[in-house]
This record gives sequence, structure tokens and C-alpha cells, in this order.
Amino acid sequence: MEKLCGCLEGGGTKFICAVGTGPDDIREEIRFPTTTPDETLDQAIAFFKKHALAAIGLAPFGPLDLNPASPAYGSITATPKAGWSDTDILGRFRRHFDVPMAFDLDVNAAAFGEYFWLPENRGLDSLVYFTIGTGIGAGAIVNGKVVHGLTHPEAGHVRLPHDRQKDPFPGGCPFHGDCFEGLANGPAISKRWGQPAESLPDDHPAWDLEAGYIAAALANVICSLSPQRIVLGGGVMERRFLFPLIRNRVREILNGYIPSPVIAGTMELYIVPPGLGKRPGILGALAMAKLLAESW
Repeated sequence: MEKLCGCLEGGGTKFICAVGTGPDDIREEIRFPTTTPDETLDQAIAFFKKHALAAIGLAPFGPLDLNPASPAYGSITATPKAGWSDTDILGRFRRHFDVPMAFDLDVNAAAFGEYFWLPENRGLDSLVYFTIGTGIGAGAIVNGKVVHGLTHPEAGHVRLPHDRQKDPFPGGCPFHGDCFEGLANGPAISKRWGQPAESLPDDHPAWDLEAGYIAAALANVICSLSPQRIVLGGGVMERRFLFPLIRNRVREILNGYIPSPVIAGTMELYIVPPGLGKRPGILGALAMAKLLAESW
């Protein structure tokens, strides 16, 4: 019998908690708004206490301290999310549950979910998952493992070419101004155009600008990491018409430099939407918990 596991995906606007054994066996799931750390985490803990769990996978937003030797391991560090800096998520859960726990960034979990659960990705040596929504982040899989390093990749905060004549918007990142996230996340789109991003029509000039920023970031990742597949998720990427715009712009930026047939002709198989739909983060957290439960 497969062991029942808990999983949490914590975003800047909502938390998702679920229990199950796999994508086709989710026994219960809840969603609730991200408010204060105490209120939000207490809701999650109360949900998991209703179940006998073999392991829990925690995948909150970041930045996170992922160094097990650090005194702040398991905590959110300096985050743009007001009130959440220095929140010890893992420590709080450990006070309530005596089960093994996996802890990683939400976008790292999404990358791992796409890799772990989908046969077309399991054969790859490398994969990068971008989430482009309230925030922008990227998780990388290399040789079947999530990349950490000093902390974890922060591809949402790379610097991009910013033509201020074409786009005078100064950027919305409280740390870097006009980094990738500051120029292209959902709040930046809304602030630039004075209305919610989801209300903009498909033919609005916002989307050509957005495609350009995303393509520039992807070209940087292609040149630096050379991933075998790039997955684009998050609320902004639910506008599926952006995919061909981004692919064409990436090809233009690379200008024939990368000698790969997927760049030259089959980019629809290279830059793709999530195979797990809207669920790669929560299912990635479940995969992390499942691996722990099986090895415990």
C-alpha cells in the first residue's frame, strides 16, 4: 500500500495543501489566501493534522534558506512579501509533526514535479521551469536533481535590456527596480498599464512587451545553462498566445548561435506550457514527500 503524504505549495497570494499518493490519488485539498504567517501556517497545520501522514513536502515562496547547516535553515529570508521575512516555516511544522519533511522553493518543486511525474521529461538531463505570475522565479533540474548552490537560483531577478524610450516604466521590484520580475510579473503589468493584467485584451501592446522580456530572460538561461527543455507556468502564461511570440523572439535573440535543431525548427517542443497544468508546484511537493516516505 502506498504511503499517504502531505504537500504544501505556498505562494504570495494563496496557499494550497493536499494529501495523497500521486497525481491521480489526491484524497483532500484546500486553498486559502496568503495573509499573515501565523494565520496562514496555522491553517495549513490544522489541515494536515486531520491525516495520518508518512511524510510532508513543503514548497513555499522565497527566497529561502536551504542550507541544512545554517541556523536559519527552513526559513524565508528577505522577501518582497510584507511581513514574511525571517519566517521559520520548517521549524514551525517540525513542532507539530514527527514525520520526515522535504523543504524547497515553490518553483523548485514545480520543476521537480514536471520532471518526476511526466515520462517525456524523465529522460532529460536538464530542465528549467519558470513561473511568471505574482512573482517570477525559476527552478532547474540537472542530472535528475534540483539545483541549489549558495541558496537557489533567482532567475526572476536577472537584469534585462530595458529600453526606456519604448518602456518608461521604472520597474516594481523593491530590491532591484527593473529586474526581470520588476518589469514582467503580474503586478508590474498592472502598474504599467493602470489596470489588472487579467483584464487586458489579447491584442494589447502589453503582451508584445511582455513576450520580449520573457524571451530575453530565456535566451540568457539557454546560453548559460543549456537546458533540454524550458517549461513556462504561472498566471501570466495562461495567455497561451504568448508562447509562439516568445519562441520567435528567443530565436531572433539567439540569432543562429545555438547549434540545435530544437532552436532552429521544433521550438514548440522546447519552450512548453506545464504538462501538469496548474498543478506542478503542489504535485512537485508531493513527489518530494513521496521519495522521503519511500526511503524512510
